[in-house]
Amino acid sequence: MLKQNNDPRKNHATSPLLSERRGAILILTMNRPAARNSLSEELLGALLSEFETISGDQDIRAVILTGNGPVFSAGHDMKELMAHRPDSDDGRAYFEKIFALSSELMQAITGSPKPVIAAAQGTATAAGCQLVASCDLAVASEEAKFCTPGVNIGLFCSTPSVALSRNVPRKRAMEMLLLGEMISAHDAQTYGLVNRVVGRDAVLDAALAMAELIASKPPETIALGKQAFYQHLDLSLDKAYDHAAEAMVRNMLIDEAKEGISAFLEKRKPKW
Repeated sequence: MLKQNNDPRKNHATSPLLSERRGAILILTMNRPAARNSLSEELLGALLSEFETISGDQDIRAVILTGNGPVFSAGHDMKELMAHRPDSDDGRAYFEKIFALSSELMQAITGSPKPVIAAAQGTATAAGCQLVASCDLAVASEEAKFCTPGVNIGLFCSTPSVALSRNVPRKRAMEMLLLGEMISAHDAQTYGLVNRVVGRDAVLDAALAMAELIASKPPETIALGKQAFYQHLDLSLDKAYDHAAEAMVRNMLIDEAKEGISAFLEKRKPKW
Protein backbone atom coordinates (compact mmCIF):
# COMPACT_ATOMS: atom_id res chain seq x y z
CA MET A 1 0.00 0.00 0.00
CA LEU A 2 1.35 3.39 -0.98
CA LYS A 3 1.80 5.87 1.83
CA GLN A 4 -0.17 9.05 1.21
CA ASN A 5 1.51 12.41 1.52
CA ASN A 6 0.27 14.19 4.64
CA ASP A 7 -0.42 17.42 2.77
CA PRO A 8 -4.20 17.32 2.14
CA ARG A 9 -3.91 19.95 -0.60
CA LYS A 10 -2.00 17.45 -2.74
CA ASN A 11 -4.34 14.54 -2.16
CA HIS A 12 -7.78 16.12 -2.28
CA ALA A 13 -10.05 14.42 -4.81
CA THR A 14 -10.32 17.62 -6.85
CA SER A 15 -6.61 18.40 -6.89
CA PRO A 16 -5.15 18.22 -10.42
CA LEU A 17 -2.02 16.54 -9.06
CA LEU A 18 -1.70 13.86 -6.38
CA SER A 19 1.51 13.13 -4.51
CA GLU A 20 2.41 9.86 -2.80
CA ARG A 21 5.58 8.69 -1.10
CA ARG A 22 6.93 5.17 -0.92
CA GLY A 23 10.22 5.25 0.90
CA ALA A 24 12.65 7.25 -1.22
CA ILE A 25 10.30 7.28 -4.22
CA LEU A 26 7.82 10.04 -5.03
CA ILE A 27 4.82 9.20 -7.20
CA LEU A 28 3.12 12.12 -8.95
CA THR A 29 -0.27 11.34 -10.45
CA MET A 30 -2.01 13.70 -12.84
CA ASN A 31 -5.59 13.78 -11.64
CA ARG A 32 -7.83 15.19 -14.36
CA PRO A 33 -9.25 11.95 -15.77
CA ALA A 34 -12.48 13.58 -16.99
CA ALA A 35 -10.33 15.99 -19.04
CA ARG A 36 -7.97 13.22 -20.17
CA ASN A 37 -5.30 14.65 -17.86
CA SER A 38 -4.87 17.59 -20.21
CA LEU A 39 -2.22 20.04 -19.06
CA SER A 40 -4.22 22.96 -17.75
CA GLU A 41 -2.43 26.03 -16.40
CA GLU A 42 -3.14 24.77 -12.88
CA LEU A 43 -1.73 21.30 -13.56
CA LEU A 44 1.37 22.68 -15.30
CA GLY A 45 1.98 24.97 -12.33
CA ALA A 46 1.48 22.15 -9.83
CA LEU A 47 3.92 19.89 -11.67
CA LEU A 48 6.53 22.62 -11.96
CA SER A 49 6.20 23.44 -8.27
CA GLU A 50 6.71 19.77 -7.36
CA PHE A 51 9.85 19.43 -9.46
CA GLU A 52 11.30 22.62 -8.03
CA THR A 53 10.73 21.23 -4.52
CA ILE A 54 11.99 17.76 -5.41
CA SER A 55 15.41 19.03 -6.44
CA GLY A 56 16.27 20.06 -2.90
CA ASP A 57 14.70 17.08 -1.10
CA GLN A 58 17.52 14.75 -0.08
CA ASP A 59 15.06 12.01 0.94
CA ILE A 60 13.73 11.55 -2.59
CA ARG A 61 15.88 9.35 -4.82
CA ALA A 62 13.55 8.83 -7.81
CA VAL A 63 10.25 10.15 -9.17
CA ILE A 64 7.43 8.40 -11.04
CA LEU A 65 4.99 10.41 -13.15
CA THR A 66 1.68 8.78 -14.06
CA GLY A 67 -1.98 9.63 -14.60
CA ASN A 68 -5.41 8.64 -13.29
CA GLY A 69 -7.90 7.15 -15.71
CA PRO A 70 -7.47 5.57 -19.15
CA VAL A 71 -5.30 8.39 -20.59
CA PHE A 72 -1.81 9.38 -19.47
CA SER A 73 -2.20 12.89 -20.89
CA ALA A 74 -3.88 14.37 -23.95
CA GLY A 75 -1.54 17.36 -23.97
CA HIS A 76 -2.49 20.99 -23.58
CA ASP A 77 -6.00 21.92 -22.49
CA MET A 78 -7.39 23.21 -25.79
CA LYS A 79 -10.62 24.47 -24.23
CA GLU A 80 -8.60 26.60 -21.82
CA LEU A 81 -6.44 27.94 -24.64
CA MET A 82 -9.38 28.70 -26.92
CA ALA A 83 -11.13 30.58 -24.10
CA HIS A 84 -8.54 33.32 -24.62
CA ARG A 85 -9.22 33.79 -28.34
CA PRO A 86 -11.55 36.74 -27.55
CA ASP A 87 -8.73 38.57 -25.71
CA SER A 88 -7.72 41.90 -27.24
CA ASP A 89 -4.48 40.33 -28.56
CA ASP A 90 -6.30 37.20 -29.86
CA GLY A 91 -4.82 35.28 -26.94
CA ARG A 92 -1.16 35.86 -27.79
CA ALA A 93 -0.05 36.81 -24.26
CA TYR A 94 -1.82 33.83 -22.72
CA PHE A 95 -0.47 31.42 -25.34
CA GLU A 96 3.05 32.71 -24.69
CA LYS A 97 2.53 32.22 -20.96
CA ILE A 98 1.28 28.63 -21.29
CA PHE A 99 3.90 27.43 -23.76
CA ALA A 100 6.67 29.06 -21.72
CA LEU A 101 5.31 27.36 -18.57
CA SER A 102 5.21 24.03 -20.37
CA SER A 103 8.76 24.43 -21.66
CA GLU A 104 9.93 25.34 -18.16
CA LEU A 105 8.34 22.17 -16.80
CA MET A 106 9.93 19.92 -19.41
CA GLN A 107 13.35 21.42 -18.68
CA ALA A 108 12.77 21.07 -14.93
CA ILE A 109 12.19 17.34 -15.42
CA THR A 110 15.37 16.93 -17.46
CA GLY A 111 17.30 19.23 -15.13
CA SER A 112 16.13 17.55 -11.93
CA PRO A 113 18.93 15.71 -10.11
CA LYS A 114 16.40 12.93 -9.44
CA PRO A 115 15.76 10.35 -12.19
CA VAL A 116 12.18 10.65 -13.44
CA ILE A 117 10.22 7.67 -14.78
CA ALA A 118 7.06 8.06 -16.85
CA ALA A 119 4.49 5.34 -16.11
CA ALA A 120 2.22 5.70 -19.13
CA GLN A 121 -0.82 3.65 -18.19
CA GLY A 122 -2.68 4.99 -21.22
CA THR A 123 -2.39 7.07 -24.35
CA ALA A 124 -0.04 10.06 -24.44
CA THR A 125 -0.58 12.64 -27.16
CA ALA A 126 0.94 16.02 -28.08
CA ALA A 127 2.39 17.60 -24.89
CA GLY A 128 1.50 14.37 -23.09
CA CYS A 129 3.86 12.55 -25.44
CA GLN A 130 6.34 15.35 -24.78
CA LEU A 131 6.10 14.58 -21.06
CA VAL A 132 6.98 10.94 -21.68
CA ALA A 133 9.90 11.96 -23.90
CA SER A 134 11.14 14.45 -21.30
CA CYS A 135 11.36 11.81 -18.55
CA ASP A 136 14.61 9.88 -18.16
CA LEU A 137 12.91 6.49 -18.43
CA ALA A 138 9.46 5.33 -19.48
CA VAL A 139 7.28 2.29 -18.88
CA ALA A 140 4.14 1.90 -21.00
CA SER A 141 1.04 -0.23 -20.91
CA GLU A 142 0.49 -2.56 -23.84
CA GLU A 143 -2.71 -0.55 -24.41
CA ALA A 144 -0.95 2.81 -24.50
CA LYS A 145 -0.51 4.70 -27.73
CA PHE A 146 1.59 7.71 -28.60
CA CYS A 147 1.00 10.54 -31.01
CA THR A 148 1.94 14.11 -31.91
CA PRO A 149 -1.29 14.97 -33.75
CA GLY A 150 -1.11 18.75 -33.86
CA VAL A 151 -0.76 18.77 -37.64
CA ASN A 152 -4.29 17.31 -37.83
CA ILE A 153 -5.79 20.42 -36.22
CA GLY A 154 -3.55 23.06 -37.75
CA LEU A 155 -1.15 23.29 -34.80
CA PHE A 156 2.20 21.62 -35.50
CA CYS A 157 3.64 19.99 -32.37
CA SER A 158 6.74 22.18 -32.35
CA THR A 159 7.45 22.10 -28.61
CA PRO A 160 6.81 18.34 -28.33
CA SER A 161 9.24 17.91 -31.23
CA VAL A 162 12.09 19.17 -29.02
CA ALA A 163 11.83 16.27 -26.58
CA LEU A 164 10.72 13.79 -29.23
CA SER A 165 13.71 14.47 -31.49
CA ARG A 166 16.07 13.90 -28.56
CA ASN A 167 14.62 10.43 -27.99
CA VAL A 168 13.92 8.90 -31.38
CA PRO A 169 15.73 8.97 -34.75
CA ARG A 170 15.07 12.05 -36.87
CA LYS A 171 12.98 10.34 -39.55
CA ARG A 172 10.87 8.55 -36.94
CA ALA A 173 10.27 11.88 -35.20
CA MET A 174 9.29 13.57 -38.45
CA GLU A 175 7.02 10.66 -39.31
CA MET A 176 5.14 11.17 -36.06
CA LEU A 177 5.06 14.94 -36.47
CA LEU A 178 4.04 15.04 -40.13
CA LEU A 179 1.57 12.15 -40.22
CA GLY A 180 0.01 12.73 -36.81
CA GLU A 181 -0.81 9.04 -36.51
CA MET A 182 -1.02 6.95 -33.35
CA ILE A 183 1.78 4.47 -32.79
CA SER A 184 1.54 1.45 -30.52
CA ALA A 185 3.45 1.01 -27.29
CA HIS A 186 5.60 -1.66 -28.93
CA ASP A 187 6.43 0.68 -31.83
CA ALA A 188 7.24 3.39 -29.29
CA GLN A 189 9.65 0.97 -27.64
CA THR A 190 11.23 0.14 -31.00
CA TYR A 191 11.60 3.86 -31.74
CA GLY A 192 13.27 4.45 -28.37
CA LEU A 193 10.48 6.53 -26.83
CA VAL A 194 9.79 4.03 -24.03
CA ASN A 195 12.01 1.50 -22.29
CA ARG A 196 9.57 -1.25 -21.37
CA VAL A 197 6.07 -2.35 -22.30
CA VAL A 198 4.02 -4.32 -19.77
CA GLY A 199 0.40 -5.20 -19.02
CA ARG A 200 -1.81 -2.30 -17.93
CA ASP A 201 -2.03 -3.54 -14.34
CA ALA A 202 1.73 -3.91 -14.13
CA VAL A 203 2.77 -0.41 -15.27
CA LEU A 204 3.14 1.18 -11.84
CA ASP A 205 4.79 -1.92 -10.37
CA ALA A 206 7.31 -2.00 -13.22
CA ALA A 207 8.06 1.69 -12.75
CA LEU A 208 8.41 1.18 -8.99
CA ALA A 209 10.85 -1.69 -9.53
CA MET A 210 13.02 0.57 -11.69
CA ALA A 211 12.74 3.42 -9.20
CA GLU A 212 13.64 1.18 -6.26
CA LEU A 213 16.74 -0.06 -8.09
CA ILE A 214 17.76 3.53 -8.83
CA ALA A 215 17.09 4.49 -5.20
CA SER A 216 19.60 1.83 -4.10
CA LYS A 217 22.39 3.60 -6.00
CA PRO A 218 24.54 6.46 -4.63
CA PRO A 219 22.39 9.63 -5.04
CA GLU A 220 25.14 12.20 -5.61
CA THR A 221 26.68 10.02 -8.29
CA ILE A 222 23.29 9.60 -9.99
CA ALA A 223 22.66 13.36 -9.93
CA LEU A 224 26.11 14.16 -11.30
CA GLY A 225 25.82 11.53 -14.01
CA LYS A 226 22.34 12.62 -15.12
CA GLN A 227 23.47 16.24 -15.40
CA ALA A 228 26.57 15.30 -17.41
CA PHE A 229 24.53 13.08 -19.74
CA TYR A 230 22.16 15.83 -20.82
CA GLN A 231 24.84 18.49 -20.99
CA HIS A 232 27.11 16.61 -23.38
CA LEU A 233 24.35 15.48 -25.77
CA ASP A 234 24.51 18.64 -27.85
CA LEU A 235 28.29 19.07 -27.79
CA SER A 236 30.72 18.11 -30.53
CA LEU A 237 32.48 14.76 -29.96
CA ASP A 238 35.71 16.27 -28.65
CA LYS A 239 33.93 18.71 -26.34
CA ALA A 240 31.59 15.96 -25.16
CA TYR A 241 34.57 13.85 -24.12
CA ASP A 242 36.21 16.82 -22.39
CA HIS A 243 32.99 17.51 -20.52
CA ALA A 244 32.48 13.85 -19.61
CA ALA A 245 36.08 13.45 -18.47
CA GLU A 246 35.72 16.43 -16.16
CA ALA A 247 32.51 14.90 -14.79
CA MET A 248 34.38 11.66 -14.12
CA VAL A 249 37.09 13.57 -12.26
CA ARG A 250 34.48 15.35 -10.10
CA ASN A 251 32.77 12.01 -9.50
CA MET A 252 36.04 10.33 -8.45
CA LEU A 253 36.56 13.02 -5.82
CA ILE A 254 33.23 12.56 -3.99
CA ASP A 255 32.85 10.24 -1.00
CA GLU A 256 30.48 7.89 -2.82
CA ALA A 257 33.15 6.97 -5.36
CA LYS A 258 35.74 6.46 -2.63
CA GLU A 259 33.40 4.15 -0.74
CA GLY A 260 32.09 2.34 -3.81
CA ILE A 261 35.49 1.59 -5.31
CA SER A 262 36.92 0.59 -1.93
CA ALA A 263 33.99 -1.79 -1.41
CA PHE A 264 34.51 -3.27 -4.88
CA LEU A 265 38.21 -3.89 -4.24
CA GLU A 266 37.51 -5.24 -0.77
CA LYS A 267 34.71 -7.49 -2.09
CA ARG A 268 32.03 -6.08 0.20
CA LYS A 269 28.78 -4.16 -0.19
CA PRO A 270 29.18 -0.37 -0.27
CA LYS A 271 27.65 1.74 2.47
CA TRP A 272 25.89 4.74 0.96
